[in-house]
Amino acid sequence: MCWPGIGRWIGSRTMNPEDLERLVTLEMPFGKYQGRLIADLPGPYLAWFARKGFPPGQIGRLLALMHELDHNGLSALLQPLRRQAGLKKPA
Repeated sequence: MCWPGIGRWIGSRTMNPEDLERLVTLEMPFGKYQGRLIADLPGPYLAWFARKGFPPGQIGRLLALMHELDHNGLSALLQPLRRQAGLKKPA
């Protein structure tokens, strides 16, 4: 599954649908928001990474994907995955 424009963040690779599930289940492993779900990171924090550079590896890919979703107002696309995972968006 791929939405228009999402492929930009990963260049020539195809999007892995499991990455969307990881956004609502994987916690930030370091930094100011350590322990918070990737999907719950604030937009300005994601934008900071976009300016400074995303870390290498899976965490960088996920942060870049979340930034793209947040920046384009598509975070609501994660709601069904949150429900599926038994999670709710924090107040």
